[in-house]
Amino acid sequence: CYSGKTIEIGNTDAEGRLILADALTYALEFEPDVIIDMATLTGACVVALGNYTCGLFSNSDEVKNALLSAAELTGESFWHMPLDKKIRKQLDSKIADIKNVGQRWGGAITAALFLEEFINKSNWAHLDIAGPAYVPADLGHIPKGGTGFAVSTLVQMLKDS
Repeated sequence: CYSGKTIEIGNTDAEGRLILADALTYALEFEPDVIIDMATLTGACVVALGNYTCGLFSNSDEVKNALLSAAELTGESFWHMPLDKKIRKQLDSKIADIKNVGQRWGGAITAALFLEEFINKSNWAHLDIAGPAYVPADLGHIPKGGTGFAVSTLVQMLKDS
């Protein structure tokens, strides 16, 4: 991994979070005030929130609140999800620094906790857009298919800052 951490691969279908880990580590080189990543990361988030709502994970109340306020203005649906440290131990490994997956239950949370390992306490938010990135039916203002979800919210957040 770009960060130098070793990763035990528990599931090869969770490869996206490995790329994100490298991207987050690289982003730190630019010393950003805030890091926001978005990815169609987990089916678990779709199970929890459905096809129209994004899972928002953040280590910063300021970033979380800015995203939620911007989303309210744009009409995009975000739901704040916990970075529950009680299940972080699922990512512990005996042969590496961290595993790339935890157990099935809490899968969206363990995916976000995995990513959090690579941000070095920067102000950060992870948007799991697996549900709303592609909608199965026409919503009127959003046609069936790929949506570009969260772009409007990120633009609004920048306007507001």
